[in-house]
Amino acid sequence: MAAPYFRITRRTFALSTAALLASIARARSEDLTTMRHVVLLGDSVFDNAAYVIDGPDVITHVRHRLPAGWQATLVAADGGVMADIPRQLARLPEDTTHLVVSIGGNDALGEASILEAPSRSVADTLLQLTEIRRRFQVQYAAMLDAVLERGLPTAICTIYDPRYPDPVQRQIGTTALMVLNDAIIREAALRHVPILDLRLICNDDADFANPIEPSAQGGGKIAAAIASLLAAHDFSAGRSAIYAR
Repeated sequence: MAAPYFRITRRTFALSTAALLASIARARSEDLTTMRHVVLLGDSVFDNAAYVIDGPDVITHVRHRLPAGWQATLVAADGGVMADIPRQLARLPEDTTHLVVSIGGNDALGEASILEAPSRSVADTLLQLTEIRRRFQVQYAAMLDAVLERGLPTAICTIYDPRYPDPVQRQIGTTALMVLNDAIIREAALRHVPILDLRLICNDDADFANPIEPSAQGGGKIAAAIASLLAAHDFSAGRSAIYAR
């Protein structure tokens, strides 16, 4: 039996070409609508370029970790405090789709004098820490509400443990920060915001360039955790979750 004969006319060719071009245009349009742009807000946890001389900074790590179709922008600034976040929000690119916030460490440093203040008893010290926690939590809640008003999928970070050379100072700092990290986690959970627990992510002395800034190694671990959260978390589910890597 003879094979069927297919005759391609100019009209058939033109229609096929038009259909192909339309398909390509649709694919490109779909690619544009699925582009993702994450912006990092906060302090030197993200803006650590001044502290790394042996490797890339956090934003460079993030850009390398994100899959195709993603881009990342750094708006965080070294020395940033919670009161700076509204100004950072004003600098968001128009095509921002996701936010990650790491803030509060410098606010905590502003309260560090309590650790050397005289105390009549353990109870007196705890009462002083309670007042600091109250102020911090009020400020953090207001900051987080301002971020969430943008209506963008948002993740926040805890404050990692300091790496002071003196072991006693390190233990005191870590214990004091537990009080403030509790406030961060509570406010995030109340608003169904996912949390990157930097205490568990930056868990090695080599993760730090100095007692309070991430090294190139630490920045790489932070970036990997950000990429993992963005890939795994369902922001539409309206639930909080803690990510540790």
